[in-house]
Amino acid sequence: MKKKDFIFIIILIIVFSPFFVLDSVYDAYISFNKAHSMIMSFIKFALLATLGEVIGLRIRTGEFSQKGFGIIPRAIVWGFLGLTIKFAFVVFATGTPAFLQSMGIENATKILAGEFTPTKLLVAFCISASMNVIYAPIMMTLHKITDTHIVDNGGTIAGLLKPIKFGKIIKELNWDVQWNFVFKKTIPFFWIPAHTITFLLPPEFRVLMAAVLGIVLGVLLAVAAGSAKK
Repeated sequence: MKKKDFIFIIILIIVFSPFFVLDSVYDAYISFNKAHSMIMSFIKFALLATLGEVIGLRIRTGEFSQKGFGIIPRAIVWGFLGLTIKFAFVVFATGTPAFLQSMGIENATKILAGEFTPTKLLVAFCISASMNVIYAPIMMTLHKITDTHIVDNGGTIAGLLKPIKFGKIIKELNWDVQWNFVFKKTIPFFWIPAHTITFLLPPEFRVLMAAVLGIVLGVLLAVAAGSAKK
């Protein structure tokens, strides 16, 4: 571990420790999150998922930033992806239990608010599985397309605003990595179990879990991006 790693860690501790140490700061965050959930989703993923990508870049290259990486454009993209993630959480956490209840699982729509039971675990798992099988591949592919667009345009904000060449980028994607690593490994072995745990937690702890997963998401997709170049 080098000096810049210690500095990076110290900065993170300074920025995030007030949320864990000071009740007033944490309560203010929870309150604002409840009142403005979509705004917080944008901010949370813009900061934390981009942080994950920065850590992923450090793992791959030994640097926290490099020319053309485009930290700010990536943060902007992650902010908007965060809005879709929030949308997915609401849709699948509401729709999946309703479907399960129609299939005969009693109180499926209310069970997440109760004590832990095998049925609660089943409902949480079904929410996670449906969300990650239906929504996650689309989001991850869209992220890869925007990530490629940012790099192709020098990592600038102006480049981000240029029209995205969807057809060209899709044809050139490394689908071997996208399928065999991003889809086949991270979704069943990490994301479905992780989000199952998320939906089992009380709402206030889901916020913290989602924040941690935002960092992990950025790391995984950044590492996948590096693997695609090999």
